[in-house]
Amino acid sequence: MIGRRPVHDRGILDALEAINPEPFRGEVWRVTRKGREALRGSTAHGRWSPSDEFEVLYTSLGRDGALAEIGYRLSLEPVWPSRIEHEIHLIEVETERTLRFASTESLVALGVESARYHTFEYQATQAIAAAAYFLEFDSLIVPSARFDCANLVIFTERVTSLMSRFAAGRLGRLAQAAR
Repeated sequence: MIGRRPVHDRGILDALEAINPEPFRGEVWRVTRKGREALRGSTAHGRWSPSDEFEVLYTSLGRDGALAEIGYRLSLEPVWPSRIEHEIHLIEVETERTLRFASTESLVALGVESARYHTFEYQATQAIAAAAYFLEFDSLIVPSARFDCANLVIFTERVTSLMSRFAAGRLGRLAQAAR
């Protein structure tokens, strides 16, 4: 709703305030549709992004993690998109106030059910992200739901430095390769 600020869970706010943020400097991976700007975030409903509240950029600390995320999404399509091509990007990132959650177990105290983390039940993770954004953190390092690696979820308007170094390569038609 326009003009209405979300109400955040006091327990989540208190728990996040007790965590010392850390800087992150490094490279991350992102897969996009061919032609889409690699640094363009999203306000769509997602695991770490409540719809239309703020923009996030989903990235992975591992190349295979980024590929697993897009591969999973494509596997959900009832008809494989045979003409859509994708690109993989290597992005250089610098943050100042990152919250790190090393495992799904580290999210349990904040209301996340570890055994259901891989599902589309996003209420708990969205509440964490919204509270982190409210507390002016700039990113989250969280476990990937699709691969054994970590993802960096960036609140795009708060990040210190974000630069797409190059398109690391064209992936062609992922849907055909994933079959």
